[in-house]
Amino acid sequence: MIYTVTLNPSIDYVLYPDEEIKLGELNRFDKNDKFPGGKGINVSRILKELDKKSVALGFLGGFTGEFINSRLAESSIETQFVRVEEDTRINVKIKGDSETEINGSGPHVDADKQEALLKQMDDLTADDIVILSGSKPASLPSDFYQTLISHISEKNASFVIDTTGTELMESLGKHPLLAKPNIHELEALYSAKIESNDDLIHYGKDLIAKGAEHVVVSMGKDGAVLFSNQGIYHGKAEPGKLINSVGAGDSMVAGFVGLYQETKDPVEAFRYSLACGSATAFNEDLATKEDINKVLTTITIEKWEEK
Repeated sequence: MIYTVTLNPSIDYVLYPDEEIKLGELNRFDKNDKFPGGKGINVSRILKELDKKSVALGFLGGFTGEFINSRLAESSIETQFVRVEEDTRINVKIKGDSETEINGSGPHVDADKQEALLKQMDDLTADDIVILSGSKPASLPSDFYQTLISHISEKNASFVIDTTGTELMESLGKHPLLAKPNIHELEALYSAKIESNDDLIHYGKDLIAKGAEHVVVSMGKDGAVLFSNQGIYHGKAEPGKLINSVGAGDSMVAGFVGLYQETKDPVEAFRYSLACGSATAFNEDLATKEDINKVLTTITIEKWEEK
């Protein structure tokens, strides 16, 4: 089974103003959408489009949490969220000439609720994959991801890490199945400017050397690069109009994990990863199965020779 963990879910309230938002003035809009949000939840939604089962884990609270749970149930996505006292946050996404995001901090999570989530890891097996992604509520310990990873590793289950900074680097020694930084996050990890393919290869290979089984570095319109023990591969979709950058990286994670669990072929999993990420980027919401299949036919992948 694939489990997705979203420690700080949200309702994503998306506004489509006719004109650019003017601060300090009354602004009106006709079109809006509300989606269950959070990186792990996005992964579960894309896995559903790929006809892959998953269980969404994390913390939910209040009427906002009920909205998220009910919307996922409507999509036949299984959930086992731990209930907390405070309301799950609402994030506002403004889709004007440029994208603006206003994100809440999230609810307080008591120690007993933290323990309840950890206990859900007790029944994991070597056949399971746990996807850890996104931010944490401020009330969680700074090393909570590492605590989760320890529980997962004790059960010989695999895990995917899609977060940034110290949490990503500290996870590598536990050998994540996949790490997925974007190019800017990779630069921040190493406090370096990546100005060439050689630079990219150097830092991507270092993540493999530190313990990751596979690394996918996303680069927006320039596609993405897969690092694995089988080699280094660059892939991209045919150009399209960027509509939605929110969720594209999560869609890439879903595409990779969904196919890798079935085939154990990292290059084919990378192909689906690219298709899912690009299809979401070309849509107002996360991609549908039809969107993904259309983009899949346009994906090109080449193996990069190492110097």
